[in-house]
Amino acid sequence: MADFAQNGIIGTLHDLRNRSTEDLEAELVKFSAETPMSLLLPCLYSELEGPAMGPIVEELAKIPYLSEIIIGLDRANEEQFNAAKRFFDKLPQNYVVLWNDGTRLRHVDATLQAEGLAPAEPGKGRNVWYCLGYFLASGKSKAVALHDCDILTYNRSMPARLLYPLAHPAFQYQFCKGYYYRAADGKLNGRVFRLLVIPLIRALKTVLGRVEYLDYMGSFRYALSGEFSMKSDVVSSLRFPGDWGLEIGTLSEMYRNCNLNHICQVDIADAYDHKHQTVSEDNPAGGLHRMANDICKAFIRKLAVEGIVISRSMLRTLKACYYRTALDVVDHYHNDAVMAGLDLHRHQEEATVELFSRVIVAAGDEFLNRPDESPFIHNWSRVNSAVPDIYDQILGAVEADNR
Repeated sequence: MADFAQNGIIGTLHDLRNRSTEDLEAELVKFSAETPMSLLLPCLYSELEGPAMGPIVEELAKIPYLSEIIIGLDRANEEQFNAAKRFFDKLPQNYVVLWNDGTRLRHVDATLQAEGLAPAEPGKGRNVWYCLGYFLASGKSKAVALHDCDILTYNRSMPARLLYPLAHPAFQYQFCKGYYYRAADGKLNGRVFRLLVIPLIRALKTVLGRVEYLDYMGSFRYALSGEFSMKSDVVSSLRFPGDWGLEIGTLSEMYRNCNLNHICQVDIADAYDHKHQTVSEDNPAGGLHRMANDICKAFIRKLAVEGIVISRSMLRTLKACYYRTALDVVDHYHNDAVMAGLDLHRHQEEATVELFSRVIVAAGDEFLNRPDESPFIHNWSRVNSAVPDIYDQILGAVEADNR
């Protein structure tokens, strides 16, 4: 993105268009002797049949510095798992495929279920969690990056830019978040971040006053991006939700566990496009409707952890403040889109804001009505304490599947 502002309380590393990907990769090869690096790819089998994954693998095959690529495969039967292994065979790097639906990893999951430690529901959060468990078990790397597998505008500069801040020996970063702007086919995208997260943070600041956590969250250019990297030291203590609150929950955990000087964000793409969710206005269990609900609950839970009292009167005030703030944001984005020659349907934008304003109260009510809810997946430190040979079990299952 064409700016150089440091206007938040975390570091922002810009793409100032002064270095090529090949230049970054040459340095990363040198850095990898001291800081070996892995890449984590959580995917559905259906994504291997989509338009994005083939070009992604072609780009990944050119990367010279990765010690390992860890692929988490969901919703695949045995035939599809074998097809996935053939699909990734063109990768020259060491790679493994975690067959999450296979008998061996299901057996590992059953062991953890018996201890009350396994993720409660399938999805990206569960997939990422098991991949991180394998990353810790293998011990091959000191840093890991993660990105989605439906990116239509992918190139190999993304992992290079995600990992460089962690691998550079003079930098002290432990966590790095990717950012970019969302536009495709002449439309401005990223509705949940634009229309919910940004105005919600601003409204919370108005209602609650100065809260450092909100300053922190407001520093991220795109808090909902699925692309981030972290040092192995922080992986074992990471607790995050298994739902659409994954990204917000991960950022919240880093706020709790890391010095702010050890957290940064990096510009990883000029533009970014992947599959889009429907709004699902009449279905709270689907699309952007559920995503917004999970994100709001992630914010509310974190504020409660910070000592903020959540009440129904506070939620009513927050809804009113959010709604007015979000309409102002719609004005700005409409003007931004017009000047850039992009399409933005104002009626749809404001209708989505109205839905999100109702979701804020609904998410708050769920939080208040279910005080015993524990949405976080347990961290690997606790799992390893309860099941001391869990890493051996994971390694054995994955190696047997991939043999």
